[in-house]
Amino acid sequence: MSPQQTTSELARPRYDVTRFTPEDFYLFNEGSHYRIYDKLGAHEIEAGGEKGTQFAVWAPNAREVYVIGSFNGWDHRAHPLHPLGSSGIWEGFIPGVGKGALYKFYIVSHHHGHRVDKADPVALFNEKPPRTASVVWDLDYEWKDQDWMRERHKRNSLHSPISIYEVHIGSWMRVPEEHNRPLTYREMAPRLADYVKRMYFTHVEFLPIMEHPFYASWGYQTTGYFAPTARYGTPQDFMYLVDYLHQHGIGVILDWVPSHFPSDAHGLAYFDGTHLFEHSDSRQGFHPDWKTQIFNYGRNEVRSFLL
Repeated sequence: MSPQQTTSELARPRYDVTRFTPEDFYLFNEGSHYRIYDKLGAHEIEAGGEKGTQFAVWAPNAREVYVIGSFNGWDHRAHPLHPLGSSGIWEGFIPGVGKGALYKFYIVSHHHGHRVDKADPVALFNEKPPRTASVVWDLDYEWKDQDWMRERHKRNSLHSPISIYEVHIGSWMRVPEEHNRPLTYREMAPRLADYVKRMYFTHVEFLPIMEHPFYASWGYQTTGYFAPTARYGTPQDFMYLVDYLHQHGIGVILDWVPSHFPSDAHGLAYFDGTHLFEHSDSRQGFHPDWKTQIFNYGRNEVRSFLL
């Protein structure tokens, strides 16, 4: 920041565009926004005749927020976001940024000058661990499971037989001749469907496939709640797996962890220089057995995030 530039000038949007409505703010702050991931995060749009990506993040205790990434040399000052009233949300449009770009949020807190690089809490895709950047992505996919979806209520009924096969994708089957690597989402689809049908299971329950930094946690210490882990492919590859199972009459259940999350620096812990997602009282906010953080369910915006 040059001596002539103030924080407010840096935060002033170059493109007057927003994805938020007054109803979005109301529902998010009330704790009842069921699709906040459609507004927060990174979304490719067109503004001012230019294609780019709109970024938004909830960081109410931040003094400044910037987007850093592969498109600006990870420059902490290149692309500032601006606050949206008193919502606690920061937003901004960056032209020329598209699918596949790596990014994080650089947050300068009001508290003790705390500064940190954070992955996007609602990113659709992340780098393959141990790398930790978020990736601009979309959810474009042509589903072919219309028959399953139409009859799904019958298969999930109390009057229908249900037998669930629990699966950890990373260890269910390996490829010995390729350094014992796990299958990709697409490789797994036909093999898992065939096995489940032969063993007369009706449903598959996946151990958490959400992004997680520590492989040995088997997904139970999540950092990317809206992103399937990149260890086995892209979001579309995971969609293919679900789609394939549905087309073969197999229901899919996703295990997930709405109770605690790891304290990795790029994750949700101490997000904006305060205990934002977790309880500030360690008696409520810290899990002594797992050394993880516990969500603060009393905060409305955290409930919107989890919903």
